[in-house]
Amino acid sequence: MLVENVKVKGMVTFELKDEHGNVKQTEQANMIVTTGLSHFTSRLIGVVQDIMSHMAVGTGGTAAATGQTALITEAARVALASLTQVTTTVTSDAVQAVATFPAGTGTGALVEAGIFNAASAGVMEARTVFAVINKGALDSLTITWKITFA
Repeated sequence: MLVENVKVKGMVTFELKDEHGNVKQTEQANMIVTTGLSHFTSRLIGVVQDIMSHMAVGTGGTAAATGQTALITEAARVALASLTQVTTTVTSDAVQAVATFPAGTGTGALVEAGIFNAASAGVMEARTVFAVINKGALDSLTITWKITFA
């Protein structure tokens, strides 16, 4: 008997830098949510949905759960399509997106992040809750989100 199991897993890395480019903090975390899994499978059968195009950060510390469809308290969202902020790479079994929240964008005590297919609202693919990252007005935050199919 042949058994095939496909699992989707993610890894998110956060890197906070000060205005001089010095790394102040790094964190790792992730959860693929139900709407993200539905998005993957619907595209496989040709259902037209927008591709994942934005990342957001927020201040809502509610634990990540698979049924969530939005961040609890969104603070800022940036577009993945911007070449100055984002690089997206597809490998044989993974998709990686990188977004930078520049100085002045998404400042505060951040504890959640998500990846979405729209500039506002939209389908949330993944959400993560992490130890507080205190992003000052002059700090930049780079998020690298890798989704692997294994």
